[in-house]
Amino acid sequence: MNRKQFQKRTYLFATSIVILALETGIMLYVWIWHYNTGIPKAFYFWGHVFIAAVYFAMLLFASVMYGGLKIGSFRMIELTLSQGFATLVTNILFYGIICLLSYRFPTVIPLFTGMVVQCFIIGGWIIAATFGYRALFPPVDVLLVYGGNSQDVISEKFATRRHQFRITKAMSVSGDIDEICDEIPKHEAVMLWDIPNEQRNTVFKCCYESDVDIYVSPKIMDIVLKGSQNLHLFDTPLMYSKSDPIEVEQRMIKRLFDIVLAILMIVITSPIMLVTAAAVKMCDGGRVFYRQTRCTKGGRQFRIIKFRSMIEHAEEDGRARLASKNDYRITPVGRVIRKLRIDELPQLFNVLAGDMSFVGPRPERPEIIDEYTGMMPEFSYRTKVKAGITGYAQVYGKYNTRPYDKLKLDLFYIENFSIWLDLRLLILTVKTLFMLGSTEGVAEQHAADMAREETNE
Repeated sequence: MNRKQFQKRTYLFATSIVILALETGIMLYVWIWHYNTGIPKAFYFWGHVFIAAVYFAMLLFASVMYGGLKIGSFRMIELTLSQGFATLVTNILFYGIICLLSYRFPTVIPLFTGMVVQCFIIGGWIIAATFGYRALFPPVDVLLVYGGNSQDVISEKFATRRHQFRITKAMSVSGDIDEICDEIPKHEAVMLWDIPNEQRNTVFKCCYESDVDIYVSPKIMDIVLKGSQNLHLFDTPLMYSKSDPIEVEQRMIKRLFDIVLAILMIVITSPIMLVTAAAVKMCDGGRVFYRQTRCTKGGRQFRIIKFRSMIEHAEEDGRARLASKNDYRITPVGRVIRKLRIDELPQLFNVLAGDMSFVGPRPERPEIIDEYTGMMPEFSYRTKVKAGITGYAQVYGKYNTRPYDKLKLDLFYIENFSIWLDLRLLILTVKTLFMLGSTEGVAEQHAADMAREETNE
């Protein structure tokens, strides 16, 4: 670890301890003066220390899970939302502990008041910590080495992270490789993007020899290999990639989890579904539910169920197309339920029937799969597992993320599957519901062009 990286980690550690300690201190005050006196046997010094430690641990877990401590990586609005949501989740759990200790449901007013104070502190902390970080650690000086015609795509992505990266020079890999290698030591980091394997290996070695940080946009096979198992059968390392990424026992646990959670969620959300059904019906008098053919594991087709958010006969021309930004076909009620993801609640019945899982690649229409597979044959790899309501691409991407990037995200999930990863994605999905970008439609031109990105494998 170089000196700058050490300084960054120290700064992030110190700022994280500050906000966690401040938030814990506020809730410890609320506990001592408002809730401790209401339990059958009041706590004293070491009891308060224990309560503070439990709260600190829960807040730390939630903050790490939702990315609320990633100063310098997220924008301030993202940090505010992430840490605020982590605090909300922690306080809900803390209230549950208070109820267990009190043998009743005490008033939430002191807890709510404490959280309001926490939110003000979070806002001030994020502003101070972010400006401090940017003053101490300016954006990383990056040399971009790209292939094909991907420079515009990269520039568009990096424009959202100006505070983190600064591309000071861009060089096409079609040029002189020796010239690129001579340029590498002049920069803090190198970004390798969409480069053919042979040239990429050469440039990568130059970066490694020059002790320069390397960022690589992976290809499909890179992601598959990343999920491989290391074997030591001989005196030569081997990497073993399984044809079926999910073990039999994992599949059984995942299915049992889907059934139990689907039944629980149907019971909990039934009032919301009833109100939504009435609203959709009253909006234009049309059908409440919308059924559409989608594909799941092995390309098997099934009928997905959603609340109708578009006008009836929205695709009466028979042509399958993604919803675009400001799409005229979306009804007023539809805009609301799409923003809040309520339109997807009936998919709980698809999960119960076994057509879908809670976590997995987004179930696409056969026509769209055929279209994308024609452009990139690897798109069919997504059907190695059952389709899901949420997934890696839904959490870390957006509705208008390019199909090739969605494929990479889905394959990362498939090749790195674990029950813990499923649980983590479900927890992160709750935060994603509040991120407006995740439900944006596809821009009109982008909808037609986004799948045409080069995939130099």
